[in-house]
Amino acid sequence: MKQLDIFGNIIDDKKEDKYTSKINIPIYEPKNKKPHVMELYDMSKTLRLIRDIKNSSIEDEDKKFLTEAAKRHTIFNYSKIADYYANSSKEVQELMEKSALVIIDFKKSIELGYTKLSDNLLQTFLNEPTNE
Repeated sequence: MKQLDIFGNIIDDKKEDKYTSKINIPIYEPKNKKPHVMELYDMSKTLRLIRDIKNSSIEDEDKKFLTEAAKRHTIFNYSKIADYYANSSKEVQELMEKSALVIIDFKKSIELGYTKLSDNLLQTFLNEPTNE
């Protein structure tokens, strides 16, 4: 697996450094086959929680809140999502990027607000030469 620094540059693995800026980001190699959309996520725990919430005697306002909170228990299969993304239309790809289901570009992740940087780090990033 390739290791990247915080700017997306490939890091030389031969260096042994106790303190490092390495970020272990899984790099998926998409397959040429688009998985079925139902393979992308598992809602079994989410649905059990929602069923329990609906069957409860709590206030409707509490049910609404807890139902929304239960959605965070949906499990996403990101390797399948990468395959799905690679084999989808441009419009689907753009919407997946906006939802942060895939992060293709570090700069775009900053633009969309998924990556936050301090002002000093941002200035360093903006002044770094790119590998593009």
